[in-house]
Amino acid sequence: MPELTQEGQRIVSDLAQRHGFSHDAIQHMVMAVLNGNGQMAQFSHQEFAGSGQWMRGGMIMIGDMFNNYLKGRIDSLCSDISNILNQNGFQPIMGSFQSQTQSGSGNQQQAAGGTRGNNSLFVPDPEQNWWPQELGSPSATGSQNQIKYAYFAYPRRLAVKTGASIWVYDTQDHQIGGFSQQQGSGGSITFSSQYGTVNLASLPVVSRDGIATPVAPLAVPSALRVTNAAPAPITEANIFGEVASTVTVAPITESVGSSSSDCIDIFASIERLAELKTKGILTEEEFSEKKKELLSRL
Repeated sequence: MPELTQEGQRIVSDLAQRHGFSHDAIQHMVMAVLNGNGQMAQFSHQEFAGSGQWMRGGMIMIGDMFNNYLKGRIDSLCSDISNILNQNGFQPIMGSFQSQTQSGSGNQQQAAGGTRGNNSLFVPDPEQNWWPQELGSPSATGSQNQIKYAYFAYPRRLAVKTGASIWVYDTQDHQIGGFSQQQGSGGSITFSSQYGTVNLASLPVVSRDGIATPVAPLAVPSALRVTNAAPAPITEANIFGEVASTVTVAPITESVGSSSSDCIDIFASIERLAELKTKGILTEEEFSEKKKELLSRL
């Protein structure tokens, strides 16, 4: 739990005295209401009959479902906490996304995050606003596995903090709704948008630790171009003879914008190789090796 200021400690003591709960129970409920955007709370404390849920307006569920007296006390406490938060500078979460972690054993954990203003109840966390301040206020924030995210929808930026480094990505036209991280060595980070699941590494890096990252021209390698030449006879001496007759290698000197046609040519060549493998002309190993070579040119 965040450290309480002197004012926060005074408020907790006052609530404990007025509602008849311990300081520990009050602090637990303050965090529950805070995490519920000031409108709801999911709690689990023995003084509240174990696990339960409160929603502003009178809806409340507790483990001791027939204890209406305790329900009334909890409802009164949560309403007071909600009002106090609003009076002390609490700002409701503007947006949130789901961050999902999946381990090798299949266990999953989810955590939602959002933006929230400072208030006088807690000592300010120096890590609270860790992203570059020129980006403004994030539309949503979250964290998992010691990695923090802050999404800025309007400027189309995504800030990611890993360890002590802060990376800023250009989100282009993606409307990000969540993150997922595969645990373990080499675990990848993906995000969900209107285009489905996308690897974070596919986004352009704008800056790292405040230093702008220049966007260098992509080095386009030699690509395969498909021609209409008649196929040559297949011989053991030239197992790729049929491919060689229809494919020529030419260096690409055009701008990056013309690389889409090159990609189509490469994919067409892979399809041609697949046909040769289906006919038994190529072995699975030969096909895989050639396919890997072609994909490396993208």
